[in-house]
Amino acid sequence: MKILLIKMSSMGDVFHTFPALTDALSAYPDLQVDWIVEKGFSEIPSWHPAVKTIFPIELRAWRKNVWKNRHTIRQFFEAINPGQYDLIIDAQGLIKSAWVARKLRAAGAKKVVGLDWHSAREPLASLVYQQKISVDKNQHAVTRLRQLFASTLGYSTPDSEHIDYGLKLPDHSILDDQAFQSGSYHLFLHGTTWDTKLWPESYWIELGLHALQAGQALVLLWGTEEEKARALRIQAALLDASLNGNSGARVWVPGERLSLLAVAHLLKNARQIVSVDTGLSHVSAALEVPISIIYRVTDPAKIGAKGNKVVMLASPVAPHYVKQFRDAEQETESLVGIQVEDVIEASECLGR
Repeated sequence: MKILLIKMSSMGDVFHTFPALTDALSAYPDLQVDWIVEKGFSEIPSWHPAVKTIFPIELRAWRKNVWKNRHTIRQFFEAINPGQYDLIIDAQGLIKSAWVARKLRAAGAKKVVGLDWHSAREPLASLVYQQKISVDKNQHAVTRLRQLFASTLGYSTPDSEHIDYGLKLPDHSILDDQAFQSGSYHLFLHGTTWDTKLWPESYWIELGLHALQAGQALVLLWGTEEEKARALRIQAALLDASLNGNSGARVWVPGERLSLLAVAHLLKNARQIVSVDTGLSHVSAALEVPISIIYRVTDPAKIGAKGNKVVMLASPVAPHYVKQFRDAEQETESLVGIQVEDVIEASECLGR
């Protein structure tokens, strides 16, 4: 069986799709999946053995000036022969993904499948599909996608709560330093998109000191210059505070921005990870690394990183998706239940 999958973004959405692919590959050992995904995430689908060909799309750039990009758009769709697929699955259920599906359908796709009016995140998208699948919205995205694939391909959704992302990372060498070998360091994911999702720097420093005092090395990852500056401030504070008690303390901040594959290997080889709500938390969950994730203003119930070694900590404000605090009282409330001692307790539970 050969299918074309439309699941373009975001990073979390891409990773949420892997358990469904693992289920499908188990049901159809000869399954071949080609994947349309945003160019920025195009490396990721190759980590799953079911995926054969990746079509990087730049929809975000195209939408800024469709006329200017019309030749690029035409060339992209000309590179795909939709008639070679047994079916095309739009696993996103948005107007933008339905537009891609509509182009493919017009070019000769045998069948385009997607979520029905009541199941799609943007119901109008369902008008494009030749087969519409009903999936309860009040579930986690991973569960929804597993049910979508099972209903589409005709097998039973596995009852097990165990989630198998099925990922196989290509080899990659990162650090030769013995202090940062596999399982010998903790890793902090402190960067995220909204300011309200950030955890206070003073909390990271306190948590880092706790790890250093326990003899752990630390890795502080970053993806933007702002995050790099924060990582360096945390590193400086940790090394300064630990000089008297632990002259051998090790805290590493990458000097340059790392590739996604390098980051994935650092995550995979960490002993434990602490993260705010960010795309890389989904990578960590998929790689089955023990991770404590802090949800300050976003609800993990439907879109949180889901995995077998994940602990989620959410504040009372989390269900409200707050991009700007209403007042100082709400800002204070957003830290309830996600204090340093709460994270330490969660991390210790993971380590048992």
